[in-house]
Amino acid sequence: MTETNFADILKKIKRGPAILLQKDIGVILANTSIDKNSIVLDAGSGCGVLSINLARFVKKVYSYDVRKDFLEIAKENAKKFEIVNIVFRNKNVFEIIRDKNLDLITLDLKDPWMALGNCKKALKENGDLVVYLPNITQVHEFVNKLDKDFKLEKVIENIQREWIVDERRARPENIGILHTGFLVFVRKFEYKDF
Repeated sequence: MTETNFADILKKIKRGPAILLQKDIGVILANTSIDKNSIVLDAGSGCGVLSINLARFVKKVYSYDVRKDFLEIAKENAKKFEIVNIVFRNKNVFEIIRDKNLDLITLDLKDPWMALGNCKKALKENGDLVVYLPNITQVHEFVNKLDKDFKLEKVIENIQREWIVDERRARPENIGILHTGFLVFVRKFEYKDF
């Protein structure tokens, strides 16, 4: 790599679809139970930004997208970071999730509730499911589709504003990175009716 660090390279990746920003990816990393031994699936991978970030912290990432052109962009971007622990699959999570016993599934796609049955089969017990949605009506619909095998942990909107600090002043910037989307955190658990 010729650039100095991860953040520098990230600024120069090839884009296709809209991406999750680092501020939201950090919230995913901080609010799930993944670690260096985790196996995760990122569905709706787009140009691969979330898959690449996850791959830095986990054992393996399966990156699913229905669009081959997006997967090609994601593969090219992963090469720029010399990331080798991502398996790219041209698959639709609404139809099948080939990989099982997953610690985390992320869904950045329209109508994610249509993948809940397949997510349930693919996640291990206490596995995390994180869904990224642009509007609150989608969040409401998703939460209302959860069944007894999923527990809603939290819904987060992460707003970021930088500060100007110099020798004369310390004040917030006039603008910030405000609404990008909602993150819905869900955990799979085995329901026991006693």
